[in-house]
Amino acid sequence: MTGTFAVDTPSVETETGLPQLAWLEARTRELLAEAQRRGADQAEVSLSASRALSVTARARQRESVEHEGDRGASLTVYCGQRSGSASTTDLTADGLRAALDQALTIARFTEADTFAGLADAELMAGEQPDLSLYHPWSLDAEQALEMALQLEAAALDYDARIAQTEGATVASRDGVSVYGNSHGFVGGERASRHALSCQPLARADAGMQREVAFSQARHADELQAVEAVGRLAAERAVARLGARTPPTTTASVLFTPRVARGLWGHLVAAISGGALYRNASFLKDKLEQSIAVEALTLSQHPHRPRGLASAAFDGDGVATAERTLVDQGVLRGYVLSAYTARRLGLTSTGNAGGVFNLDVAPGTDDFDALVAGMGRGLVVTELMGQGVNLVNGDYSRGAAGFWVENGKIAYPVENATIAGNLDEMYQGIDALGSDVDFGAALRTPSVLIGSMTIAGQ
Repeated sequence: MTGTFAVDTPSVETETGLPQLAWLEARTRELLAEAQRRGADQAEVSLSASRALSVTARARQRESVEHEGDRGASLTVYCGQRSGSASTTDLTADGLRAALDQALTIARFTEADTFAGLADAELMAGEQPDLSLYHPWSLDAEQALEMALQLEAAALDYDARIAQTEGATVASRDGVSVYGNSHGFVGGERASRHALSCQPLARADAGMQREVAFSQARHADELQAVEAVGRLAAERAVARLGARTPPTTTASVLFTPRVARGLWGHLVAAISGGALYRNASFLKDKLEQSIAVEALTLSQHPHRPRGLASAAFDGDGVATAERTLVDQGVLRGYVLSAYTARRLGLTSTGNAGGVFNLDVAPGTDDFDALVAGMGRGLVVTELMGQGVNLVNGDYSRGAAGFWVENGKIAYPVENATIAGNLDEMYQGIDALGSDVDFGAALRTPSVLIGSMTIAGQ
């Protein structure tokens, strides 16, 4: 590399010890300029650093304390229609020189790809809103341990049948990242994420059951109370004691919010560019067609303050925007990056890296009303396995939860399998609940599907 970097040692924030955003931005610009001096027609660079603390208590004592620090750089160069990518954890001048050398060497030997290249310049994000994502938590290991012990104690003290836990964890992460490309775009963000989790084990003569509860937020003040998380985890574990295998039948299935997210994850995957251009999606060529009941509306909200998946720009530097993906059952848009859009002859939707804060519009019935309305069937609280085929929509997953008879929960369930087809399941939604789970980037209520195959005894 013929160029030099103005500053090799980063200036750091006193509060977190992370490199300052301005330093990463300057390093990004220097690296982009050097890539073009070395003959790249285009280039893009991502630099990031993070630090994390995670403390776990188990059996009412400290089990582990983990301090983690991570720094990384990834860069891609485009020489005509050939591209090369490299990454490194060394953010010094020498480390970045070596990574750029590797990327340029790789580009000389790769096959040309007519779809490769940066997103169009006019799509780059302009003024970036303050999304309030960065709220460092002044928490040291001893304070985190005290909270973890309280969290576990809340679970253990809930019921004598909570014999032990597989750990109660308090975790905090702060990060800073910058993306830039040779269009002149350089964008950065600082972000924090904090979490509480507990996984208790309940024991009785009929056996043992494990459950979990967690809370996560950008700001520590928005986490649920430590005691509430522990109690909820224990309550869930105790409720599953005495679980039975349900009958094999066809009946209603109610997905609670924490498992309903998977239903929408499959939908997003099926309308994402990678699956579409590979002809590997049952929703290919369904744009502006009905793919679900009219009650279903899914919308993206990337600029939500403190949102767990908020971002001003996507992984290509393209501006993110509010979008309605499904409007009253009609598919209104795909989820595309610059590359996958070109493969499809379309324009990027600003979704390189996925969706940003997806909301499912709620219905009017609360959880108890949904259970009463389903008559007979299965309430699903846990899913196992990966039996989903996006090519044809076939769906088969292991499940646990609660059996419903005459509109009332009769007994807990394990060792069940639920099966159907996603196309038919989306069209077969009987109701969406009002019980939205706001503690995740994908906010969804419970989802009642009128008929699925349930395999058990």
